[in-house]
Amino acid sequence: MERTLWGHLPLLVRANSKESVEFILQTLWRTRKSGLDADDRRLISEMLQLQNDADLDPFIIYARCSATAELSFDCSVLEMNLTWELLSQLLVCLRMLIRKCVYENISKNDIQKLFPEEVLPELQRLLTLLLQKFQREWRDDIHMDKVSLPRLKAMTWNMATQDAEMTEPMAVINLKLQNDTRAPQGELDLKFQLAKETLDTMVKSMYSLRDQLSNLGET
Repeated sequence: MERTLWGHLPLLVRANSKESVEFILQTLWRTRKSGLDADDRRLISEMLQLQNDADLDPFIIYARCSATAELSFDCSVLEMNLTWELLSQLLVCLRMLIRKCVYENISKNDIQKLFPEEVLPELQRLLTLLLQKFQREWRDDIHMDKVSLPRLKAMTWNMATQDAEMTEPMAVINLKLQNDTRAPQGELDLKFQLAKETLDTMVKSMYSLRDQLSNLGET
């Protein structure tokens, strides 16, 4: 990680609690694919004691002096001019730190070694503690992202309406699939027709699959 990014971490001491920093990390992880939405930006701005969500507008530049941050550890009074660039660099820094802890083969005991000496010891300890807390859970999420397939949520069927072009009776199968890795709902409706011959073949395959699953469950 570029050393210049580390200089933005002290902005975290504007948060009013350890739980606020934890929320920011969890929000960054939750939005790793979609990016922050308006509600996320508003909440983060409040937790970092920014005046309002407009403070996150890249075109609005402001200067404010912070009061002493009441984190779970002692910290000195920080006075800094805040711009969207500074805040965005903080979030970039945190995202890169999260990715390094999750995607690279870094043990819990080695997380604190990622920080250079220029990072406040209080911040090192807090971020190390939180990253250690969520590292396994987030790695499990990555695994689920890679292997998760849609699951069958519901199935209905009915007979197709006969018309002049239909040469044989057909059944219409309606499947509702649920993909838990997609947002917001991840539901997919699938509809297809089956003739008796095709249905017989599918049923035989399902019986064979059921037997194989049963045999695996007994071993």
